[in-house]
Amino acid sequence: MDKQQDFVLRTIEERGVKFVRLWFTDVIGTLKSVAIAPAEVEGAFSEGIGFDGSAIEGLTRVHESDLLAHPDPTTFQLLPWRGDVDPTARMFCDLTTPDGLPAVSDPRNVLKRTLSRAADAGFTFYTHPEMEFYLFKKGAPGEPPVPVDQAGYFDNVPGGTAHDFRRRAVRMLEDLGISVEYSHHEGGPGQNEIDLRYADGLTMADNIMTFRTVVKEVAIEQGVYATFMPKPLAGAPGSGMHTHMSLFEGDTNAMYEESATHQLSQTGRHFIAGLLKHSDEISLVLNQFVNSYKRVWGGDEAPSYVAWGHNNRSALVRVPMYKPGKGQSARIEHRGVDSAANPYLAYALMLSAGLKGIENEYELPPEAEDNIWLLSESERRALGYRPLPSSLDQAIGRMEESELVAETLGEQVFSYVLANKRREFEQYRAQVTSYELKTTLDII
Repeated sequence: MDKQQDFVLRTIEERGVKFVRLWFTDVIGTLKSVAIAPAEVEGAFSEGIGFDGSAIEGLTRVHESDLLAHPDPTTFQLLPWRGDVDPTARMFCDLTTPDGLPAVSDPRNVLKRTLSRAADAGFTFYTHPEMEFYLFKKGAPGEPPVPVDQAGYFDNVPGGTAHDFRRRAVRMLEDLGISVEYSHHEGGPGQNEIDLRYADGLTMADNIMTFRTVVKEVAIEQGVYATFMPKPLAGAPGSGMHTHMSLFEGDTNAMYEESATHQLSQTGRHFIAGLLKHSDEISLVLNQFVNSYKRVWGGDEAPSYVAWGHNNRSALVRVPMYKPGKGQSARIEHRGVDSAANPYLAYALMLSAGLKGIENEYELPPEAEDNIWLLSESERRALGYRPLPSSLDQAIGRMEESELVAETLGEQVFSYVLANKRREFEQYRAQVTSYELKTTLDII
């Protein structure tokens, strides 16, 4: 038994832990949990916990249903919302087949494979997401959502629900070892943002899954509910997960070059070029729901066109301003991913697209200096700013033809995501919406 496993077992005993939740996600990014007794943890470390993978979205086919969940002891944390009543801890798991091979359908394994490719090229991948979400009052099922406030961007609401909510959520995240950089009210009524301090790609994907759980738990505690739905309100901003990314070679930021334009190195330029070239193909994973494309094409600063710029918030990829000469903070920001994405698959594809740009030395197109939203369609075409997919259906078509996505996700995850999303779009297309009834029923 290694030192980390021994630490977990000692902590369980010393803190009187009654339950240990083993966490993993399905292919869509839904958190799955199985609780085991403390006496079972040592066996889980050595042998794993068996379960029927065919019952989980996209994990196995029926004829290969058995999987094992192996807890990662480095992710052990006590769950603060459980308090002193039946103290409960959690660990994230890696999934394997009964013969010990990594489960090809495990989203965490997809990201680990991609991070390993980056490591083989000498890179460590760091991310820093800006997590947006809405808080709504509790109402009857089927009623339109009612925001907890009518505040706007950076508004201070003394004694308001959102103010208390963010304070409680940030404290809880820090108790879980997740560092928070900023928290504030966002632009929409009831919309909030909490930014997580940078971490390596795998740790951050785990942190995002924990973050969503914390936000939901704090909302329940305060008598409201939280949603990461990309566009819950028409006429209000959608919820994105803008992600800042950097590559390090040892202690050196590979995206920084002091004498270069915007101090962006050739490696950084190739990485952005890869993100731009493959942006259509990876859109289905970064924006995975029908509702996602109402954010992408709904205005309110969501990027709709493939372009990059320095400190240009209308661009898909932005090179933020940072302290001049401070190479460690050099990074790029991808603004196209929404808060409902599976972080393991999204980060795997963003990294894979960037690595492809570096490997093949993609040429970075000229930067966008104008506000892309204010240009005419002909001006955007002339400047080469192609549109992102405008619907889930279009995104499915772009991903179907992508070698990069198929290679990164692996055959099983690739096929399942496409099948799942085709089914979602077919169900959506069959709906008769309130908009159609309101605009058509009485006039025809």
